[in-house]
Amino acid sequence: MFWFSIALTLTAVILVGIYGLNFGVDFKGGTVVELEFSSGRPEISAIQGALAQSNAVISPAGDNGIIVRAGQMTEPEHQQLLSRLRAAFPESGLREQKFDSVGPVIGNELRSKSIKAIILVLLSVTVYMTIVFRRISGTVPSWMMGVTAIIALLHDVVIPTGVFALLGRYQGVEISAVFVAAVLTILGYSVSDTVVVFDRVRENVIKEGSKQDFGLTVHKSVMQTLTRSLNTTFTTLLALIAIYLFGGESIRYFALALIMGIFLGAYSSIFVASPVLVWAYKRKRG
Repeated sequence: MFWFSIALTLTAVILVGIYGLNFGVDFKGGTVVELEFSSGRPEISAIQGALAQSNAVISPAGDNGIIVRAGQMTEPEHQQLLSRLRAAFPESGLREQKFDSVGPVIGNELRSKSIKAIILVLLSVTVYMTIVFRRISGTVPSWMMGVTAIIALLHDVVIPTGVFALLGRYQGVEISAVFVAAVLTILGYSVSDTVVVFDRVRENVIKEGSKQDFGLTVHKSVMQTLTRSLNTTFTTLLALIAIYLFGGESIRYFALALIMGIFLGAYSSIFVASPVLVWAYKRKRG
């Protein structure tokens, strides 16, 4: 499973390297307009024909809605777009649900702050685990637990990012601020699951001292927390799958990112963080 995880992570990195990330309006600037046709959505091809001169990209949203993505619009251009659609489909019951316009400077600033937020979370996790697990530093350095947790967290984030690179290439799925929120949520959930396992390792090390092999201690700790991890993950995934299926277009890919990340968070606590900790311990002991 350890090598399987390495293969998945490398595949995700390669996908990001080949396809890149399809950044949305939040990060590169532009305009997103969400519209609904209460009397029934016209054919997408007909809508594209009505907006042919605006260089807009149109995608369906739900049963009767569309999402229009274009370059940054002024308010007159925004009203002109609505007027074209109302003139082309006068009986469609057109209603505007959302209008977002982001300039390129704001988009670059948001991207920079998102990266800083993720890095800050990773550093905070390392410091937190170094402090919390300092009592077993005689057996295994507490900072080693922090670094091990970071490796597991990177695994949990890199793989969904690779999947979204693939979806962006073939399905047009964009990376937005919602995806960043999903990543931060995944980091919090995953480190929580890892801390539960490592805390049981700490308890067993304090109770048994150096009498038992460290690898066996970690294995015992994983087995003691396995039922809790599986039950928590399963019930959380049930809610997320319901959101993905019935929550609407605007949060569908947020739910998808969480489904992948939370599943990987439970997986990495067992098959990534724990084996890496044992490997690092044995390397340190020579």
